[in-house]
Amino acid sequence: MIMNTFTVLPDALRAASKTTRGVTFIEARDQEVTVSYQELLSNAENLLGLLQTRGLSAGDELILLLKDNRKFIEMFWACVLGGIVPVPVATGISDEHRAKLFKIFSKLQRPYLYTDQETLQRLINFAGSHDMATISSKTLLVEESKNTKMPGIPHEVKSGDIAFIQFSSGSTSDPKGVVLTHANILANIKGISEAGKFSDDDISLSWMPLTHDMGLIGFHINMLACSMAQYLMPTELFSRRPLLWLQKASEKNASILCSPNFGYKHYLKALGDKTVENMDLSGVRLIYNGAEPISIRLCNDFLARMADYGLKRESMYTVYGLAEASLAVAFPPPGDEFRAIYVHRDQLGMNETVQFLDEYAPEAVSFAIEGRPVPGCEIRIADEHNHTLGEDIVGAIHIRGPNVTSGYYLDEVSNATALVGDGWLDTGDLGFLHQGELIVTGRRKDIIFAHGLNYYPHDLETIALQSGKLELGKVVVYGVRQNNADDDELLVFILYRGDISDFMPLVQEVSHLINEQTGLEINHVIPVKRIPKTTSGKLQRRILGDAYLAGEYADTIQQLDQLHDQVQAIVDGEHSSMEASLKQIVDQVLTDKNMGIHENFFDAGISSLALAEIHQRIDDTWPGEVDVVDLFEYQTIAEVAVFLEKKLAG
Repeated sequence: MIMNTFTVLPDALRAASKTTRGVTFIEARDQEVTVSYQELLSNAENLLGLLQTRGLSAGDELILLLKDNRKFIEMFWACVLGGIVPVPVATGISDEHRAKLFKIFSKLQRPYLYTDQETLQRLINFAGSHDMATISSKTLLVEESKNTKMPGIPHEVKSGDIAFIQFSSGSTSDPKGVVLTHANILANIKGISEAGKFSDDDISLSWMPLTHDMGLIGFHINMLACSMAQYLMPTELFSRRPLLWLQKASEKNASILCSPNFGYKHYLKALGDKTVENMDLSGVRLIYNGAEPISIRLCNDFLARMADYGLKRESMYTVYGLAEASLAVAFPPPGDEFRAIYVHRDQLGMNETVQFLDEYAPEAVSFAIEGRPVPGCEIRIADEHNHTLGEDIVGAIHIRGPNVTSGYYLDEVSNATALVGDGWLDTGDLGFLHQGELIVTGRRKDIIFAHGLNYYPHDLETIALQSGKLELGKVVVYGVRQNNADDDELLVFILYRGDISDFMPLVQEVSHLINEQTGLEINHVIPVKRIPKTTSGKLQRRILGDAYLAGEYADTIQQLDQLHDQVQAIVDGEHSSMEASLKQIVDQVLTDKNMGIHENFFDAGISSLALAEIHQRIDDTWPGEVDVVDLFEYQTIAEVAVFLEKKLAG
């Protein structure tokens, strides 16, 4: 373990500033800038001066709504030095993300906002009935901070002070703020460093967003506290150019990497059958794999594909963590090949003893072994009454330790549910312990995992209700995962008893609403004759999901697919040259769809990653002519073709 014994985060930054290392911000293949830890400290001190000039003081909250990683990090540390509470929030590109900002602002006590002029203008355009005047009066712009040279006065920070507030990532209807103190974070960093066996020879590289705990704590604060050299890529750059991730890892001789499940799939899809020249990954020691359910098959596919580039099987590091733990909960032994466990899929309910099976048994479902608790953190498996269960029995995963949050910010309802007594916190996840190691099996509240984030069904159902054609309780969103599949399938069930040919407009509208506002791809919108509920009226989503997995809706889905193709064949007609070129790009990305030139991107349920890839291919062909935001204004191939032709003519 190489981390010094710090009690507050400013001490970690000051210690790192005495080394020659720093943070390198990768903005493009040939564009990067390195900021030494000494420069980071100096820049943060100057920004603190700006904050104090504007009237901010210790205990105030500053929402960081920024796309730029460097500007984010410098202001984050300015807040930390001044005892101001940073609140990271993802900018996003949808109205749901913008609405989340207003909800978070209203939850804070003394909030301010730090953003850029472009993002502020988008908030103003969206605001509607929201109180934009108050937010504008408490907004500091990036543009104001360019020539700041007056250092601020550091606050005497204490270990029990709030270091920052981490709001839940996927859910938008009622975001919860995890309170993390200096003591919480530094206790977890100590555990991470020991469990991961870090040395000052390690070099990290990450594309995870800094608004996510793995990105901010795991791959920035942790590396700084260990005085390690670190490289950061914007998440959006990875979305557009995934191959650059491992090319840069090779170039920088990075030894510590990370990615959730979807990132490996995105990389392999972009790589295809191509060969990457002069890429050497033999120096990679650990690739952290967490933030969403881990696909064993995808791990094996990725490792097999990258073996030619020297990537070791022992590098795949399947871990478990969450913001409430300041990040890390369980790690396997570093240097061991990642391991899986195979159990009967029908014996994973609460309080059930798992039945172990052979890998190839038809009833077998696989789970990654996430390892033992990191030093300083405890894990127990509990029943509905919070009584500890024995090994190999499925129950609620509870955690306890100095790294675990004391609760959610000003949220008594959430705290009453999560804090279960004697220092234990209920994570909301299900799992079991096997020979002292943790296996996470699922989620108790039907959380849908996508792109490393958590999405709650009731949020997505609320979005679907915006169509005005559906009623509460008659639309159900659920995520299912086929055996050995890499991702959840996102299903929408709608109570409908009419002719199936009249159902198509509703399919398009619901897909459009959810996709446009969240970036999630809807796999199927399915009409059903009955929505199962308990006697108290609670939706029984799992019954519908099980029926789908059993193939009960296969004929209905086939009919809807045929109707879709018939409609598109009639509507499309002849293609212009530009339309044909754009359709070819879209077809290359969406290999599983037949996208009509007049079909709305969001009706078709294109994921945000796919849309970013489509934009990148358009930009490769016509550099600088189309911005990704334009695809939200011109939402069909035909509309983009007209827009692009006008740009080129101009």
